[in-house]
Amino acid sequence: MGVDYYKILGVDRKASDEDLKKAYRKLAMKCHPDKNPNNKKDAEAKFKQISEAYDVLSDPQRRTVYDQYGEAGLKGGVPPDAGGPGGFSYFSTGGGPTSFTFNPRSPDDIFSEFFGFSSPFGGMGGGGGGMRGSRLGGMFDDNVFASFGEGGSGPGGSIHQSPLRKQSPIEQNLPCTLEELYKGTTKKMKISREVIDANSGKTLPVEEILTINVKPGWKKGTKITFPDKGNEVPGVLPADLVFIINEKPHRVFTRDGNDLVVTQKISLAEALTGYTVHLTTLDGRNLTITVNTVIHPTYEEVVRGEGMLLPKDPSKKGNLRIKFDIKFPARLTASQKAGIKELLGS
Repeated sequence: MGVDYYKILGVDRKASDEDLKKAYRKLAMKCHPDKNPNNKKDAEAKFKQISEAYDVLSDPQRRTVYDQYGEAGLKGGVPPDAGGPGGFSYFSTGGGPTSFTFNPRSPDDIFSEFFGFSSPFGGMGGGGGGMRGSRLGGMFDDNVFASFGEGGSGPGGSIHQSPLRKQSPIEQNLPCTLEELYKGTTKKMKISREVIDANSGKTLPVEEILTINVKPGWKKGTKITFPDKGNEVPGVLPADLVFIINEKPHRVFTRDGNDLVVTQKISLAEALTGYTVHLTTLDGRNLTITVNTVIHPTYEEVVRGEGMLLPKDPSKKGNLRIKFDIKFPARLTASQKAGIKELLGS
């Protein structure tokens, strides 16, 4: 079979695409020439082997040819009498049968796909050699990169500083009624975006349904972030999609922090003699609040625990504050004035 690509990557013959990616990430960082300045020549050769092994095994067509005919069949052409691997035939543009041709990609391109940097190598595709000066600077400095293990963040693992520029967040208002913010709700948002096809490298339009769980008590301006849900562009990290809660006006209540505020219009007589407030709460309950004190223009009746839920402590609520708009008479007759003076003792 010649070169054993599976052995080079340290995977078995049933390795999945994810297994291959993990193996390549680990080995590419370990064996990169810039990581091995004291043994650069051997590192170059090993790095090229790793790149070629991944290039072959990550491509279904190349992998099929390699599995059936080995390195010789891959690089020397599929035997003419063998047809195509797996029963398939390959055809030239003229329509006649032809042998399979293997053109390996440059290690630069493969490395750049994973880490966002251009590889320091040039002219190595197709088996050539040579090395240009490194364009990576100090990318392997411990202050920039940590171990690219399997459980970290970023494309290859734990990372202190992303090598890729990230697009600016996309912000979208999410209108919610006061009832929805009081009780909580679930909203489903349909989005359309461009994603990169793994096989062709082209961008394709896709549609997704995003589920947003609006928690009771959330306020206007609360942000819900869906990481990397913007359009995909080669060499750039996709933007985050951010929904921002926007509170719709309510016909009865207004919100002040965690408190609910309502204004009742009453007559001067009601202000002086007492008034009963009848309200339907945001969750459909009927409240009756009797005010027996004299209601002056700046008076507020406070009902404890009938406001919005506190997002950080759902066991607690704000207050309901009832304000009053007192309607004074436009004018009084002489007898009315006399009667009021007598009643008020002045």
